[in-house]
Amino acid sequence: MPRMDKLSTYRTTVVENGDDLAVTYVSTAIVKRNGNKITLDSGGWETVTTKRKMNQAARQFALGYGVYQEKHKWYVTTPKGETLPFYDGITFDRY
Repeated sequence: MPRMDKLSTYRTTVVENGDDLAVTYVSTAIVKRNGNKITLDSGGWETVTTKRKMNQAARQFALGYGVYQEKHKWYVTTPKGETLPFYDGITFDRY
């Protein structure tokens, strides 16, 4: 079973620069943090692996969100406790 608290390096790169963070899986920046803003993007690949890597990044970098699936649709629980339907490019506040 894969670790849920830390990203694997398989086809994944992480670039941190101050308050900015980009987690790229294959060729898509699936998680971006720019100061207080977090943006999620599946690149059109709403797969178990993409979702898992988004959640691993949230835990590893203490971003406070979660992504889950219910009845074939993805949802995001934001750090403020909101539950929003997932879409590529969804952006929300970290604090």
